[in-house]
Amino acid sequence: MNELLGRRIKELRSAKNFTQEQMATQIGVSRQKYARLESGINSITLDLLSKIAKILDVTVADITKVLDETPEVAYRVGDGNSSSEKIFDMIDFFYANKHLYTKLQHKQMK
Repeated sequence: MNELLGRRIKELRSAKNFTQEQMATQIGVSRQKYARLESGINSITLDLLSKIAKILDVTVADITKVLDETPEVAYRVGDGNSSSEKIFDMIDFFYANKHLYTKLQHKQMK
């Protein structure tokens, strides 16, 4: 979640041609702390989110809308006939049955 918000803030900041230093100064934090917000390392508070939105002339909802978007998993899209699709199905099958395999081995040892 923090990474999605940070990425969105970075996109909006870049669109306005602001530097991280300019943003940090305007919201009252160090440039390092601001950089950690954009990279998703630090959590962002509603207070900071509101300040950032005001500086970038957007709403908080404009920033947080990335949290509502569901990312599409590329390798699961398609007609299902690709070789990568078959490989992922085989991996899924393996992990689904790994527990059963381990259980059978323990019974044989007894």
